[in-house]
Amino acid sequence: MAIVKVIEVISSSEKSIDDALQNAVKEAAKTIRNIDSVFVKDIKAHVKDDKIISYGVIAKISFRLD
Repeated sequence: MAIVKVIEVISSSEKSIDDALQNAVKEAAKTIRNIDSVFVKDIKAHVKDDKIISYGVIAKISFRLD
């Protein structure tokens, strides 16, 4: 039986929501092995002068423990 751990991370990007999510997984993978899934808990965008300047996600990353 596998044991799965879940961590919550915050990530951002000036390009897109997808890029912010990719950044979250990329950074987590530097120190975590066996990532199985990502659940997006919240999405937001920062606005300046009536334009979106960056995107942010709060995500839960699940991974199997060795």
